[in-house]
Amino acid sequence: MSKKFETQAIRTQTERSQFSEHSTPLYLTSSFVFDDAEDMRASFAEEKEKNLYSRFSNPNTTEFVDKIVAMEGAEAGYAFATGMAAVFSTFGALLNAGDHIVSCRSVFGSTHSLFTKYLPKWNIETSYFKINEVDRIESLIQPNTKILYAETPTNPAVDILDLELLGSIAKKHNLLLVIDNCFATPYLQNPIKFGADLVIHSATKLIDGQGRVLGGVVVGKEELIREIYLFSRNTGPAMSPFNAWVLSKSLETLSIRVEKHCENALKVAQFLEEHPKVNLVKYPFLKSHPQHEIAKKQMRLGGNIVAFEVKGGIEAGRNFLNSIKVCSLSANLGDTRTIVTHPASTTHSKLSEEDRLEVGITDGLVRCSVGLENVEDIINDLNQALNN
Repeated sequence: MSKKFETQAIRTQTERSQFSEHSTPLYLTSSFVFDDAEDMRASFAEEKEKNLYSRFSNPNTTEFVDKIVAMEGAEAGYAFATGMAAVFSTFGALLNAGDHIVSCRSVFGSTHSLFTKYLPKWNIETSYFKINEVDRIESLIQPNTKILYAETPTNPAVDILDLELLGSIAKKHNLLLVIDNCFATPYLQNPIKFGADLVIHSATKLIDGQGRVLGGVVVGKEELIREIYLFSRNTGPAMSPFNAWVLSKSLETLSIRVEKHCENALKVAQFLEEHPKVNLVKYPFLKSHPQHEIAKKQMRLGGNIVAFEVKGGIEAGRNFLNSIKVCSLSANLGDTRTIVTHPASTTHSKLSEEDRLEVGITDGLVRCSVGLENVEDIINDLNQALNN
């Protein structure tokens, strides 16, 4: 019997112990025991499925991964200590010296550093295309290109890439399509349906949803996950069982939380679009968004991130943050609490102005992660901060 999203999120559980618990317990153990020498040999030879050591297998981690696999329509998955551990391990496992990546330029700052500072140490180069240059992707593909990579929606400018188009390009050129689906979550968007081979999440964000724990996960084709698993088993970026337990419980409420996040975010975006102190607003489900039709094609709702530009540049952006009273000033996102960030003076301040503008980070851009407070309180706080 096929189960709907919400049912999978709640009813995918580890096998009950002898205590017949209703909710999955914590398995805070570093290791597991074996019945005898043959059981131990067969388990390490992977002739039987058994937990060996929590660096690479644990009941809590397995339950969390199984839920994400089901939600994304994937074959297998692996969980990590952080979202960036998931990103790095995916590239570390699947790329060899001399390989090449084609990526959208609008990627998370740490991913950009990975592409430009660290992967080149192993002779792995990256070619970038801009959001509005998808027609250039094929011209960037080289004989040694192995991966086509993108985030959608992007961080922090909330741009949208056409997953169906990326899927068709990857298939035509026999590339692996890897999509960071963090902003959308498995509830709003499933890149595998559009041709993605692997999907990555920073579970720290909306999957946790309450700013409590760090985590990352990658799901997709079984043979690719196998390579990522073997790499990670030996390099050790594993998710802790406690974090896996928290995140698995968080998934039980993901759908209702995200629905409310999106409802609040749309109202905030509509308010900001009418405000005289705001130059522009970017939210995927606003008709004014440049990729609105693509967003509606591949997303259930518009997500919880609203990007907007305050008139007056960097100083106006700083003044806006200094005037906030209810919302939080933080670099995180996807929390129950509304968070505002000014990328030009904080998260992306180390980039040159040219590099910032290339990915849509203007001096006055503010990223607002809309939370679950009463939307009138969120709007009133943004309004008084803008007017100050």
